[in-house]
Amino acid sequence: MSVGDPPPPIPGARLLFSLDPATAYLNHGSFGAVPIGVQRAQQRLRDEVERNPMSFFAAPGLTDRIVHTRRHLADFLGADPDGSALVPNATAAVSLVLQSIRLTSGDEVLLTDHGYGANAIAVRRQCRRDGASARTVALPLDASDAEVVSRIRGALRPGKTKLLIIDQLTSPTAKVLPVRAIAAAAREHEIPVLVDAAHVPGMLPVRVDRLGADFWVGNLHKWAFAPRGTALLAVAPGWRRRIEPLVVSWEHDSGFPLSVESQGTMDYSPWLAAPAGLFTLRTLGVEAVRRHNAALAAYGQRLVGASLGLAPSDLPDPGAAEAAMRILPLPSGIATTQPEAHALRQQIADKLATEVAVNAWGGRGWLRLSAQVYNRPEEYENLAERLPPLLASLR
Repeated sequence: MSVGDPPPPIPGARLLFSLDPATAYLNHGSFGAVPIGVQRAQQRLRDEVERNPMSFFAAPGLTDRIVHTRRHLADFLGADPDGSALVPNATAAVSLVLQSIRLTSGDEVLLTDHGYGANAIAVRRQCRRDGASARTVALPLDASDAEVVSRIRGALRPGKTKLLIIDQLTSPTAKVLPVRAIAAAAREHEIPVLVDAAHVPGMLPVRVDRLGADFWVGNLHKWAFAPRGTALLAVAPGWRRRIEPLVVSWEHDSGFPLSVESQGTMDYSPWLAAPAGLFTLRTLGVEAVRRHNAALAAYGQRLVGASLGLAPSDLPDPGAAEAAMRILPLPSGIATTQPEAHALRQQIADKLATEVAVNAWGGRGWLRLSAQVYNRPEEYENLAERLPPLLASLR
């Protein structure tokens, strides 16, 4: 089976990163990779702190710098800067929203079976505290956008469902969900929607202010080259006065977003260095990076899939041309539980010197491949050659 040609590399892009050349890093989606220039920008900020901590933390200028950074990042994402807050990551934002909506006994939170596992843990904890319940709606992997919206609309319980959490690009299944249409369906029953868009900034084009979500959070430390610990939470106007920060500090009485962003002596260097990540992305060319990454991820999926005997029809389509993560099913009986998936991922890392993501979903194991500008076609070709014997040894 022909898998086509890989995309040409973006000149010089690989030299921008400090990744170990002995490891094929095909898992950008999990933790990202910070360009060297952004690492240095962050280190200069840390040096500034240590030269005079009092001057850095106590000066009124720190708040101004955070606000300026927030505006810069919000503009890139098409979000209202006055209705957005910098947060450490999408996981923190989910807990913040769960705390702020104030569930009561008999309420429920609706999730999908494509959601990020940590979100489900946070929901279950909050529901235990509040006497509420969590419910999951199943979405077939090959469901069309119309079917996804129909299934979610049918699962909503007006008067009982107090929050719907959906992923814009799912983590375990790399599926792009029609969040705008889903939000519109929920709005018919005045049910608030939280969109976990952890993988969206930098990968997919987005205008947050046009999605109609009540809450939207995206990590900039995955595909937008920011230091880890940088995410933006956008909140619809009707909810902003109700947001309660997870940690109360000096700006609490200022209200959202400063009440969320002011966290005492936390390390603000990831946020303040994040614009350097966007500068790197824009220098490479946002659209060029998106086209390259999506084409290389698709090439890797086809190549590795062919090595496992999979036909093109067996390879899930993420549903967006710019998607830079792809999944493929593993042979039956392999990595069917999450502990087994974690163990297989570690074996691939140890024996094949390749970092990938492996997840158990829907009763079977799935391999997830990412593509970024530092990746080369031969990294996927090597995996395609060496993975089948490893999997065969597990049977």
